[in-house]
Amino acid sequence: MHDHKTLAAALVEARLTGAPVRAITPADLDTAYAAQAHVGRALRWFDGVPRHWKSGGASRTALQTHAPLPPAGVWASPAQAGTWPFHWRGIEAEVALRLGQDVSAESAATLDLGSARALVDAMAVSIEIVDSRWVEGQQAPPLARLADLQSHGALVLGAWVPFDAQRDWSQQRCTVAIGLASPQVFTGTHAMADPAFVLPAWLRHATRDGDTLPAGTVVTTGTWCGLPLAAPGELVQVVFDGIGQARVQL
Repeated sequence: MHDHKTLAAALVEARLTGAPVRAITPADLDTAYAAQAHVGRALRWFDGVPRHWKSGGASRTALQTHAPLPPAGVWASPAQAGTWPFHWRGIEAEVALRLGQDVSAESAATLDLGSARALVDAMAVSIEIVDSRWVEGQQAPPLARLADLQSHGALVLGAWVPFDAQRDWSQQRCTVAIGLASPQVFTGTHAMADPAFVLPAWLRHATRDGDTLPAGTVVTTGTWCGLPLAAPGELVQVVFDGIGQARVQL
């Protein structure tokens, strides 16, 4: 087990050289989050509070984890990945949510799901491209993946539309097309049955040091399609019926 500075040094090296390194296991959850923050400071990703995040978990009862996303890797759809440095390209079709008002640590502490939903003003289709700075990729230990921004590579955001707090997510249809493969259709397959379920835990995490998240801050909320892989040169297209679409050329 290692401290956050050792972890962060390895992750910074991997990002600066473009070469994955052997996974290092954090001592605990707090160490993994401290490594995230240390890498962000070392690479000067954020001017103030991060404005884009990812949050999620395997189920409503599983541990929910979070990561701030480097702004240079957040792209508007339709996007061109160009020479962005990917080691591999896992695809997650997601719904992103946007805060319509500032959220302080004090207000975040009291939130339940209903009051957290009321803070959201818009939603968008998103594509997260999953990657890893660890040689082991998704076989790296879970806390090592968490330290590596939950294996984040890049995020593509579709057009924003008004958030529907009463939406029946169990009937939500999502279509994912990767390259020339037949499109895959998923219905009601979000791990938590509702993308907004991540909000209370995420908001408490993101404000835990006393920060206030400004209106306009975005969180992407977990995959509907598992983690299919894409290849360099492929076009990825995601459609959520009644919400919109996003696309990225790899």
